[in-house]
Amino acid sequence: MRLDCICSSKPQAVLADWPQVRVVSTPQAAFADPSIDLVVIATGNESHHPLAREALLAGKHVVVDKPCTVTLAQTQELLQIAKDAGKTMTVFQNRRWDADFLALQQVLDSGVLGRIVSFESHFDRYRPIVPDRWREQNLPGSGLWFDLGAHLVDQCLQLFGAPDDIQVDLACQRDGAQVNDYFHAQLRYATQDATRHPGLRVLLHASALVPAVGPRFVVHGTLGSFVKYGLDVQEDALKAGGRPHWGDTAAWGRDPLVGSVTTHTARGLVVTPAPDRAGNYLAYYSQLCEHLQGRAPAPSVTPEQVEMAMRLLAQGEHSAALGQFVSVGAPVGAGGWL
Repeated sequence: MRLDCICSSKPQAVLADWPQVRVVSTPQAAFADPSIDLVVIATGNESHHPLAREALLAGKHVVVDKPCTVTLAQTQELLQIAKDAGKTMTVFQNRRWDADFLALQQVLDSGVLGRIVSFESHFDRYRPIVPDRWREQNLPGSGLWFDLGAHLVDQCLQLFGAPDDIQVDLACQRDGAQVNDYFHAQLRYATQDATRHPGLRVLLHASALVPAVGPRFVVHGTLGSFVKYGLDVQEDALKAGGRPHWGDTAAWGRDPLVGSVTTHTARGLVVTPAPDRAGNYLAYYSQLCEHLQGRAPAPSVTPEQVEMAMRLLAQGEHSAALGQFVSVGAPVGAGGWL
């Protein structure tokens, strides 16, 4: 893949980072360019739907930043347009390639924890001052649930598939907060069907007011536990100006604090380090390139996964309004919740 152009109202700022890349002033200039195959939309959530729709209708493949759109109906419309046009429409779920999540997947796949009965995923930070940005304003798709919640929901779906029902509590806790900066989601899985994680309970949690951050993951199974502290380092590395390079990712995304695996043996509890995996956000685009060039049947984030993640976010929002569990498979709330 080659980055052809960037759409921005601040061309000098773009060229300071990407001096060899064209800068265009409007999205339409990129959509009308026949040399462009793929459009990546990393704008505010409320603009995802109209921009992605226009790009698809112009014959482009599209990557949209998570959570996709601000409603389930908008996401379903985009997926249908893409299907009808024979184009790919997918979402950038980069945190599937966090180092700790890759390590967790490897531990679960090994079976060393046995049947998983409890899964907690926290993404807590301490940001007491509300910044002046669109994510913190009272706009559709703003707030922590559609921001970090989109990551945690997607990771949960990757590990366990869709739950039976969901309950979400949303709150505005910081002084001056306009939208939710706290969420606590509970996901319940079937208790009778042994093929669908019987009795599994999942907690997804994030807050912007946590001075003493606890574990990132806490997972308990019938044979052992997995505990992980600390966040993936790739986001901070990118903000600091670091860049991964194709074919040379050995030093990129290394986790300075690997997790631990605790198992029961005849000799008692045994604690061992979790696998030391390197994070690699480039893998998302590497796999997408394979798909667009016909060497992979689907993108890593499939249309079905895009729809289900958006469904959980929408049902979670509906649950918070009702104050109760809602069935994931039920129609999304009729009272404007589409």
